[in-house]
Amino acid sequence: MIDSQLPLSLLAAVLAALLSAVLILITRPLLLRHALAKPNARSSHRIPTPQGAGIGVIAATLIVAAAVIVFSGAKDASIPIALFGATMFIAAVGLADDVRFIPVLPRLVLQGLAVAAVIFAAPDDLRIVPACPLWIERVLTLLAGLWFVNLVNFMDGLDLMTVAEAVPISAAVVLLGWLDGAATSTTIVAAALCGAMLGFAPFNRPVARIFLGDVGSLPIGLLLGWLLLQLAWHQQFAAALLLPLYYLSDATATLLRRLVRREPFWAAHRTHYYQRATDNGFTVWQVVGKVFTLNLVLAALAIVSTRTQQAGAQAMLVAVGGILVVLVMFRFSRPRARKS
Repeated sequence: MIDSQLPLSLLAAVLAALLSAVLILITRPLLLRHALAKPNARSSHRIPTPQGAGIGVIAATLIVAAAVIVFSGAKDASIPIALFGATMFIAAVGLADDVRFIPVLPRLVLQGLAVAAVIFAAPDDLRIVPACPLWIERVLTLLAGLWFVNLVNFMDGLDLMTVAEAVPISAAVVLLGWLDGAATSTTIVAAALCGAMLGFAPFNRPVARIFLGDVGSLPIGLLLGWLLLQLAWHQQFAAALLLPLYYLSDATATLLRRLVRREPFWAAHRTHYYQRATDNGFTVWQVVGKVFTLNLVLAALAIVSTRTQQAGAQAMLVAVGGILVVLVMFRFSRPRARKS
């Protein structure tokens, strides 16, 4: 089964990349007329740019993943119906918010319903901490999932930034699937998402011709969260923490800082570390390049963490990853040195 996952994953990635690119090309003219993202306090762009490429990315991911899962015929491969349904639902919420603003509270409730559908549809024997009562674990997981979906949305504020996050995470999950014999459906979904994001990348490279929009960033957050949850459910805690560590750190530190300063944390802003970096003289390519490189290192640490059963060694790997993340965030928060 592990051997068959390699060609299936490669097939899913290639097909999703092609379909994603084609769908973006087809939908872009329509989005130019109906879904322009105008610059605001949060924006890194200066001219109105169409948003909604997430339609192509998510459609390609789900269509290709479902087709390859069915085609595989593997006994451990079944379409995760709750995940696919919740992904389409939260994408619809994001699209509505892209086209016509949805107030914060209703938006959070709708997002919470999507996350809850994924978590509470899981079998009771899938546990992160077996000693914890199931209902408490599921509620805490729901809150964590809701935060993760939103932080992916918050961090989607720079060209290629979400590509630099989603590609290393999804590719690492695919690799871990090959190494550890994870369910075929998990590796195929990860591969399809990775491919769809690569198909989107040429359109989003600086200066971007189109953005994901909430129709893309929200369901991508849900899919990535589900992939990380698969690792946690299989007791690969260090890997589940290391893979999204930069996103978690930047978004959480920024939120806490705004809360301490009594700023309206729900309002658009430009105080994430990656945004401050561009204000401090870093180019978009430099910021995204550093984040992508960091995420590749975090992915390598995550894979290494699954090769050892020693808690001390896993903790050391997480600590190393944390130090690297702090160094990058610190560098982003300081003006870039000018060459004389």
